[in-house]
Amino acid sequence: MARRRREAGRGPSTDDNAASVRPGRRAACETLESLVSTPSPAQKCNSELHTRTISRMSENAPLPGPGRQKRSAAAERRREREDRIIAATRELFDQRGVRDAQIEDIARAVGVNRAIIYRHFTGKEELFALTEVDYLKDLEARLVLADDPGAAPPERLRLITEAFVDFGIAHPAFVDCGVTILRMGPGLLDELSSSALFRLGKGMTDCLARVAAVITAGQASGDFEVDDVDLVANMLYALGLGGLQLARLGVMVREAGPGVPVVTPLDVDQVKSHLVASSLALVRQVA
Repeated sequence: MARRRREAGRGPSTDDNAASVRPGRRAACETLESLVSTPSPAQKCNSELHTRTISRMSENAPLPGPGRQKRSAAAERRREREDRIIAATRELFDQRGVRDAQIEDIARAVGVNRAIIYRHFTGKEELFALTEVDYLKDLEARLVLADDPGAAPPERLRLITEAFVDFGIAHPAFVDCGVTILRMGPGLLDELSSSALFRLGKGMTDCLARVAAVITAGQASGDFEVDDVDLVANMLYALGLGGLQLARLGVMVREAGPGVPVVTPLDVDQVKSHLVASSLALVRQVA
């Protein structure tokens, strides 16, 4: 009897409520419930992005007090050691060339063991790429110094082309690293970390921007006709590296007679003058 009274005192069940709802309203409720319980692809994407962002913010959040200072000091020591490794690599490159510089020699010059090198860089390719970045910083400064914004665009292009050749002759390892990077092509993406790849790209684009600025000025003045400024700037860079390889050899091959090859000396000034002429021809200088 007590059980019957308890059951009698209960309100209508969920099923009874559902049955009392009008069919049209029930369908609308079911649809709304489905939308709420089943997130859309966009909602899933936003939720995942939100979770990753919160996680990344938590990871990168500044540490309080001494912990933050300790972490900052460790990062600073790491950057200083990386700079020392790159400086030692560049010095060995300038002394011996890229081919003869070994990781063991670089580690010895810095005063660390080989394992430390690989803690800072993913491999030999990344170390060489970041050494090229160091060269590119100096090259950009040299291009800025050589350029004369008040001169006519053809003269400006001649000045920066000559500065590029002079820099490459003074730093053969810059040419070797540059050619190696171009030869590796897309395979370079698998060898470098995202940070190193960004730094290399920025170093190259900073230099190319100096060339692009001169070409753009030539377009505005009517001296140059170029469809794609960035493409031409990249082609001038590759053309310059190829010319510098020939200048370093100091010789060229010609035909002394039908079927008779002969090696003759090649002067750096010859290469420089032809690279200037080729650069002007590539931007289609208007006569």
